[in-house]
Amino acid sequence: MRKGVKSETVKSQVQLEKAKSGKLAGPSFQDLILELQKFWADRDCVLQQPYDVEVGAGTMHPETFLRVLGPEPYRVAYVQPSRRPADGRYGENPNRLYKHLQLQVILKPPPADIQNLYLQSIQAIGIQLSEHDIRFEEDNWESPTLGAWGIGWQVLLDGLEITQFTYFQQCGGIDLDPVSVELTYGLDRIAAYLQNVDNVFDLRWSRDRRYGEVRLAEEQQFSAYSFDYANAEITRKLFDLHEREANALLEAFGQASEEEKRRFPVLAAYDQCLKCSHLFNVLDSRGVISVTERATLIGRVRQVACRIAKAYLAQHELASAPPQEKQAEAGA
Repeated sequence: MRKGVKSETVKSQVQLEKAKSGKLAGPSFQDLILELQKFWADRDCVLQQPYDVEVGAGTMHPETFLRVLGPEPYRVAYVQPSRRPADGRYGENPNRLYKHLQLQVILKPPPADIQNLYLQSIQAIGIQLSEHDIRFEEDNWESPTLGAWGIGWQVLLDGLEITQFTYFQQCGGIDLDPVSVELTYGLDRIAAYLQNVDNVFDLRWSRDRRYGEVRLAEEQQFSAYSFDYANAEITRKLFDLHEREANALLEAFGQASEEEKRRFPVLAAYDQCLKCSHLFNVLDSRGVISVTERATLIGRVRQVACRIAKAYLAQHELASAPPQEKQAEAGA
């Protein structure tokens, strides 16, 4: 199952009519984001920024993939542009996008009233619970490339999936203790519902700009690149190079002294892993990989991701412990 809110259908005609009958106010796209950010900031979430490397889902941001590891409590919220090359349609389809926007929330450990908090969050953006059918349908999640899985639900608003609600059980092949809860809001979908539009490019982005004015050219050009122009041979070589760099860094980490490990660029290795994941998606969109090769490439990315998770935890444990010199002084 693919992570996150699916981008295939923003709204069916039946769901559109339900939205219109609900008489929703329809905040602008950026006001929708600001309201959700404020809601979670008021509940002690760090407001992080989108990660500046291509990712296929908000889960791949280090603030999720790495922060859910280890025992330390953490709360974070951020918007993440998520690239899915195979979903691009040159900006000609009203509902399918090369890049869609998610708002990601991680709460570690999960609060006891998390479901109520979530419902309050959608009320904050103008969805009146008494006027709509809100359902939590079982929809467990797995990410083969991240070595991660969780149990959870898709949240349906009048039959339309708007959020993925997941309790992470494992990440990078490591069992999580405590588990974290992840909320992934499909911003494009929610905004289309609230504004009663059936074409995402007609969304009001701000008071005087439409979604299409802001993002249509990007959709057209990156769809063309992913389907028509990306050189398969070069893309494969780039995949190999980024994989090689990630593995070289991880080998160096294993051989480093404890002091060197404290500030070793494990995060840089993770960037290389993310590059591999994106390049795999580009190859997939070009239709140049077989079923067998697809499984092999996914396995290669997963192997690197799992090694990074272990290195991150090892580094984190060292960083949490006092330097050896201070330990010796304390024992003297």
